[in-house]
Amino acid sequence: MIWDAAFRLLTELSSRPTLARLTGTAAKSRGSRLLLSKFARFYGIDISEAEKQLHEYESLNEFFTRRLRTGARPIDPGENSVVSPVDGTVIETGEIQAGKLLPVKGQTYSAAELLGGSPHASRYERGTFAVIYLSPSNYHRIHSPVDGTVIEWDRIPGKVYPVNDRGMRLMPQVLSRNARLVTYINHEAGVLALVKVGAMNVSSIRYIPDDGPPATVHKGDELALFEFGSTVVLLMEKDTFIPSPAFAAGAPVRMGERIGEIAQHG
Repeated sequence: MIWDAAFRLLTELSSRPTLARLTGTAAKSRGSRLLLSKFARFYGIDISEAEKQLHEYESLNEFFTRRLRTGARPIDPGENSVVSPVDGTVIETGEIQAGKLLPVKGQTYSAAELLGGSPHASRYERGTFAVIYLSPSNYHRIHSPVDGTVIEWDRIPGKVYPVNDRGMRLMPQVLSRNARLVTYINHEAGVLALVKVGAMNVSSIRYIPDDGPPATVHKGDELALFEFGSTVVLLMEKDTFIPSPAFAAGAPVRMGERIGEIAQHG
């Protein structure tokens, strides 16, 4: 299709980090606060969940990366539960076979490429993956899905292609070509990889605090934030994760809700 080819060309031309930085600068300016009401209304954002009143935010970026009021996202209390790290929509979930994630929007991804060539990639053979997309309407902080210890984290440079439906269908290997942050969390049954994938006009994916995640995390703890819509990929080792029946492609998820449980052995 000629329009698909044009979309790919324009995306390639506009997917440089410089554009993301310029967009980020504009979103952080005080002038951008004039857009807050229109932005919230256009995307149907529930302002009552926000930590502050709309007029208290100094910029569009500050509102976009807002915290929520206490209690807005209860964390599932189950002893063995795994919770969603973000608000979003499940794009795909399934088994990793021969080092590959099952087709995501018609494209097959290598776990090794997604993890930037990390030796950890072999851990996830026959394990479970899940891809969750965050639209501009979603809450954009990323939290730990489990209790555990952070054993390693990587910052992988890359492009800033769009990760919306059209971008993931038409642009090749978006999830493994975009800039990423990867956090490896050792929990009671294995090591989980939490991959934060940047997107077009994302000026930053930031850890909280900026110098990296804490050594020990609890389910629901803040780990990072996106400064625009993006995607999270979860990788779980074989026989360590039992997904909830409702955790399937197309399902909406909210941070803190149960998406499955850690498998118990012995």
